[in-house]
Amino acid sequence: MSTPESKGSPVHVESQDHLEQLVSEHDVVLVDFHADWCGPCKMLEPTVEEIAAETDALVLKVDIDELQELARDEGVRSVPTLQFYQGGEQAKRVIGVQDKDDLLDIIDELSN
Repeated sequence: MSTPESKGSPVHVESQDHLEQLVSEHDVVLVDFHADWCGPCKMLEPTVEEIAAETDALVLKVDIDELQELARDEGVRSVPTLQFYQGGEQAKRVIGVQDKDDLLDIIDELSN
């Protein structure tokens, strides 16, 4: 079953339940915890959008100002924070602006 919340562009997470549902329904998920006021987040945004378009990983965006409780529960202390999930479980976390190739390597690793 294909949903509009599938591949191609990042999906805006609306709640903890929404995040859990999407993570459990997809093999590899990249979650970008970001904020509108965050300069490094804005620098990383085009990379995250390209990864959504170019890979089979589902890419999610979590605005830490909108979902403060979710960010706190996930232990996000700085942005951008990127969390990778595989098979519904958190597999890796990186903090700060990252090189696209490094992020693609993580996705490849989790996809195999």
